[in-house]
Amino acid sequence: MFEDERDDKIYNLIITNGIDKNNEYAQFTEKLYSKVDFLWKESISGSYEHAGETFYSKVDRIILLAGLYNDNKELFEHLLTAADKYDIPLVLVRPMGVEEVPEVLEEKAATIVGWNANCIIDSIKDAPETM
Repeated sequence: MFEDERDDKIYNLIITNGIDKNNEYAQFTEKLYSKVDFLWKESISGSYEHAGETFYSKVDRIILLAGLYNDNKELFEHLLTAADKYDIPLVLVRPMGVEEVPEVLEEKAATIVGWNANCIIDSIKDAPETM
């Protein structure tokens, strides 16, 4: 992409959060904020289990921070179910410095990415619309 070309789409994201012993959520959102040419907002629901079609129809991508999986399995299950039900691509982010991710997440992910900000943005933009 040329510097003067700009993607003005605002990506509506769900980013896993919850018990976060390694501060991955803050580190991840910092990566997104560092890319000033990437426009995004975060969709947050009090209960992803009970959020319905109206809520999920506005979501472009669900970001799964794999490092949070073991302590937040119920949250992940709700988001995996929603992604499947509403055809929302899943972007799986490997834990910092780790190549392996939980198999259950890997099987459902449209794309898997590490912690490079440019790669994260490309993965969000290029995630296949259908899984």
